[in-house]
Amino acid sequence: QSNVHNVHTQAVVSTQSTGEEVFAEGGGSEEQHNLMRSIMKDVVGNLPGLDEFIALTNIFKIVDTHHFDVVVFDTAPTGHTLRLLSIPQSIGKVLRQLVQMKSWMSGIMNSLSGSLGMNNVNIDYIDDLLPLVERLDKELKNPDLTTFVCVCIPEFLSLYETERLIQKLTALDIDTHNVVVNQVMYPDRDSKGCPSCALCAARTNMQKKYLDQIADLYEDFHVVKMPLMPVEVKGVPMLQRFGKFLQAPPDMEKLSIHDLVKDL
Repeated sequence: QSNVHNVHTQAVVSTQSTGEEVFAEGGGSEEQHNLMRSIMKDVVGNLPGLDEFIALTNIFKIVDTHHFDVVVFDTAPTGHTLRLLSIPQSIGKVLRQLVQMKSWMSGIMNSLSGSLGMNNVNIDYIDDLLPLVERLDKELKNPDLTTFVCVCIPEFLSLYETERLIQKLTALDIDTHNVVVNQVMYPDRDSKGCPSCALCAARTNMQKKYLDQIADLYEDFHVVKMPLMPVEVKGVPMLQRFGKFLQAPPDMEKLSIHDLVKDL
């Protein structure tokens, strides 16, 4: 669709350019400049969570310069996602400490660069980062602007990770009230209403146990069960059909899984 855009962030590339921002062109040879950039890249690049923070700030810059009705972050598995969402708090704490130490740091950096015959050390970017971090934290916690949609499958490990994610989101004051359960099996049935194959019956019984747990755990959530499709979900027509199920799930008591795609 022409009104859908995507961007793939490469935080490592942005992190490696930090040395360019810290040291303006000044005295000293190119070799000396490269040495200082290398030092700053190692120092800044080892700050925990900086790569995720840069990815977030890049997205916010794009949002600021364009008008979008909805911005979707397709995040990594739970551990990486929790690290990403906690970045504004952890980076903000570090930056507040750095702001208090800025004059001391500036003296050290000027002495170090002066000994190498360089000048124009710039660490004022720290003051510019702090308001951005505070804005990120505020907007992530604003339920009118941000919500988190959890996606899982009806299996033990996925349900465990989803519960861990929801508890952490609650602790971070980030809104979440939607759970999408993907790959739910609706097997073909025989004339007696039983699954037509032993494997399908076993998988359906296994999933039922976890679907019941999801219903109990998230009775106050909006839970959507997405069927395991008989064909691969790709291409615009198939994606549009599958997307409609998010808003209006099909009645699988009356339909077979093949009815969902027979006209595609």
